[in-house]
Amino acid sequence: MMESIQLFFEEYELFFRIVLIVVFTVLLAKGINRAYKKFLFRSAEKGDINLTTYKFMEHSISTIVYLIGISFAISMIDFLKPLAQSIVAGAGILAIAVGFAAQQALGNIISGIFIVISKPYQIQDRISMQDGLRGVVEDISLRHTVIRNFENQRIIIPNSVMSSQILTNSNYTDTKICRFINVGISYDSDIDLAKKIISEEVINHPLNIDIRTEEDISNGIPRLTVRVIELGDSSVGLRAWAWAKDAPDAFVMECDLLESIKKRFDKSGITIPFPQRTISYLDPKHVDADAGESPV
Repeated sequence: MMESIQLFFEEYELFFRIVLIVVFTVLLAKGINRAYKKFLFRSAEKGDINLTTYKFMEHSISTIVYLIGISFAISMIDFLKPLAQSIVAGAGILAIAVGFAAQQALGNIISGIFIVISKPYQIQDRISMQDGLRGVVEDISLRHTVIRNFENQRIIIPNSVMSSQILTNSNYTDTKICRFINVGISYDSDIDLAKKIISEEVINHPLNIDIRTEEDISNGIPRLTVRVIELGDSSVGLRAWAWAKDAPDAFVMECDLLESIKKRFDKSGITIPFPQRTISYLDPKHVDADAGESPV
């Protein structure tokens, strides 16, 4: 009896091995799916927005497990070994294709890690980019950075793009901001009076700060400087260097100063001119003489 059973198993050994491999493959795939579904359930409870990606990964993992198991089972049969090799080769090609497809995503993840480590910007920082995009950093994830612009729109930028950008960070190490208050006056206006008005308006603004050290104050360095920076075609350009504690205060201060300086100029008779051009005419005698000449 025992010999008969032994002969039976020896005769169908290959069959039992294949069945064992298939059963193990199915059980492994189901176990992985069960564990993954628990992970998905916890992610859904937390409001994770990447559920679509997780679901795709679940199907991908199941496919890979079944593909490996079936290929191994087929390789047990001699005349089906070429088919198994073809499946494995196809899986290798598929893995290479997936690798190329995931290259950009992997680059974003690596860039996100370097951004978090080196901290060129952080959440709540105000940044400006070369293309004119400006806003406040709202979130930094592994794959992308979320920027809220000043129209309250969210702009999502891959971390690989952010890491290669030249950024202006208004909050990097020091939040103080200097604003150039540029005003043009006419050539017949009183420059000294205009400089005095600008200086008074800037110093009296509640958002303007004094950045002088105690040594600067003791040495008599003025709090504010107003200088002539340009003799233009139609105006004399004046500039004041006004400081505020951060970018929001600097923006409000600049807007207020432009308005208050304009009102003070109007009361004081100082003109902010329109663009002007001076046209010079030639001597009429020379014009007539040139007009009367006959062509050669």
